[in-house]
Amino acid sequence: MSSVTIDRGLRPARAAVFAAFTLNGVLLAMWVVHIPAITDRTGVSPSTLSVLVLLMAGAALVGMRLAGPAADRFGSRTLVALAASAISVTVLGPGLATDPVTLAIALACFGFGMGALDVSMNTQAVLVERAYRRPIMSSFHAMFSAGAFAGSLVGAAAQHAGWATQLTLLCAGIGGLCITAVLVPHLLGPSRPESPSLPEHYDSADAQPVDSASQDATADSARLRTDQRSQRRRRTQKVFSLGCIAFVLLLAEGVAADWSALQVREHLDTSEAAAALAFGAFSATMTLGRFIADRVSAAIGPVAIVRYGSLLAAAGFAVVIASPWLPLTLLGWAMCGLGLAGGVPQIFSTAGNLGGTTAATDMSRVFTIGYLGLLAGPAMIGWLTALIPLTAALTIPLILTLTCAAAANIVTPARSTTAQPATLHTPNPP
Repeated sequence: MSSVTIDRGLRPARAAVFAAFTLNGVLLAMWVVHIPAITDRTGVSPSTLSVLVLLMAGAALVGMRLAGPAADRFGSRTLVALAASAISVTVLGPGLATDPVTLAIALACFGFGMGALDVSMNTQAVLVERAYRRPIMSSFHAMFSAGAFAGSLVGAAAQHAGWATQLTLLCAGIGGLCITAVLVPHLLGPSRPESPSLPEHYDSADAQPVDSASQDATADSARLRTDQRSQRRRRTQKVFSLGCIAFVLLLAEGVAADWSALQVREHLDTSEAAAALAFGAFSATMTLGRFIADRVSAAIGPVAIVRYGSLLAAAGFAVVIASPWLPLTLLGWAMCGLGLAGGVPQIFSTAGNLGGTTAATDMSRVFTIGYLGLLAGPAMIGWLTALIPLTAALTIPLILTLTCAAAANIVTPARSTTAQPATLHTPNPP
């Protein structure tokens, strides 16, 4: 297969993965923008809502853990189809809920689908990136951010027009099902994994010795099993290390997303409108950073993206902590967004390219550990504010991002995962 044919065949696949990430962001935003209306109708208090959000996050973790092995067994294309269809249907659930119990069930179902889609669509992104032979993972994550932004605008416009919550979510779900039906046929099928090599003394038909040197064959088989166990151990260590880096970066991202506006209002005594600019600065530079991170990664490598991005984020937290002026504080939050933009996509790309036949399982484990950081970060800062000022508590993500910069070599790609795009099955070739 020529490179031209490969490129032509991959364009629809790349567009389909873009669509999956965008759809994920749009449907998540549809729930978020309707939270006030849904909580009013179901009689859910803010404290109860926090518990339900944690329930949704826990269901997402379960979906992530189950989706990895399922994607390795049945293919990530199948899992994307099922998970995208599931969230398109279950996004209507919160709109139909009438009390805290039904809302809890609806959010658990929606969260489970979101977690499963996160793993399966990132596994697809790794397949496409591997075939392209250049970094493109960050651009997929940028489309999630763009989708969330677009979804918030659409949801706000529907509310402004007086649409009922159920009607808006129903339209979003129908649109999601239609988009899923269009994108799934263009996703990549799994590459054919190579079977472990057998010793020369073994026959491929029955794996029995074919000559008299049975002792040599037994020794070769024992060495093969030892090598496989050693590879699995190194792989497990690598996955755990990548998960720890993802935990730190997503912890810092969660802190910035949830506490930036409140930090500006409390530390600088500004209006709520001015404080909202902090999150705007952070999210804008993060989205922009994800669109440009692939080109930067191609030039300087994923390790440098994680190292220098973490250092930039740490510098941003330092500016926020020390700044007495609003413009300088906004600059600090913008530095945090830009610094954190490219790191997590590089980690997921590395996890999905460790070789073997368990790429989705590896990614699901890294996802799970990292997602715990996204949940733990804001909660940790909230607990610390009972003891110290919010701004002082930001020294925690500052220190952790510096640690992440020091450990950036963990993201070094595996040498054995050279892309072989010609072996990938591209459905519906042009």
